[in-house]
Amino acid sequence: MQEKMVKKSYPEVKEEYKKAVQRCKRKLRGLIAEKHCAPIVLRLAWHSAGTYDVKTKTGGPFGTIRLPQELADDANNGLDIAVRLLEPIKDLFPILSYADFYQLAGVVAVEITGGPEIPFHPGRLDKVEPPPEGRLPQATKGVDHLREVFGRMGLNDKDIVALSGGHTLGRCHKERSGFEGPWTQNPLIFDNSYFKELLSGEKQGLLQLPTDKALLEDPIFRPLVERYAADEDAFFEDYTKAHLKLSELG
Repeated sequence: MQEKMVKKSYPEVKEEYKKAVQRCKRKLRGLIAEKHCAPIVLRLAWHSAGTYDVKTKTGGPFGTIRLPQELADDANNGLDIAVRLLEPIKDLFPILSYADFYQLAGVVAVEITGGPEIPFHPGRLDKVEPPPEGRLPQATKGVDHLREVFGRMGLNDKDIVALSGGHTLGRCHKERSGFEGPWTQNPLIFDNSYFKELLSGEKQGLLQLPTDKALLEDPIFRPLVERYAADEDAFFEDYTKAHLKLSELG
């Protein structure tokens, strides 16, 4: 069954703002390449957006993740590092909202590590009220939890599996999450390795969280894992759509 495409309208932004976005994108490419920080920058963008509640229209990618109250959420352990790392670039572009800036950084993090080019539409406004704690996924939970958390955002099963593939980047740190290690052999390359490793079973030195293993236990999730492991183009296509949806929640 084909997904129904809904044409989205975007805010009008001035030409000066659009030019600032392009200049900022170049600066972000340089920083992320130099510091090898794509994984934590992508996590910052995801966690900023992933608090959205489609029913109450609260939370979401509106720049609040830089606030101490939101950074204090256990799920955001370590993201203060990303906020501090990105701040000197944000200082160069005061015209940009933090909301746009963090989502732009997430797009660049995927692109510069070999992933798909994700469309970016500016116009998000900063909010001052952080969302309630506890809205982000918990790594120790299973299928029902994943559907509950992502469903609250308005995302579907395909989005869940495609976004899980973003774990091809980065690693867990015991002091932040209680888990240790990368998901793939090369955690600075964005490809479909996450799905290949997931299907090949646990290996010494590589990580599989309970939420990762849950993808293999579900009759809807598992065929998507198998498809993405076999076809990187299919993964990139669906990841692009899911990332775009996540980054534009609200």
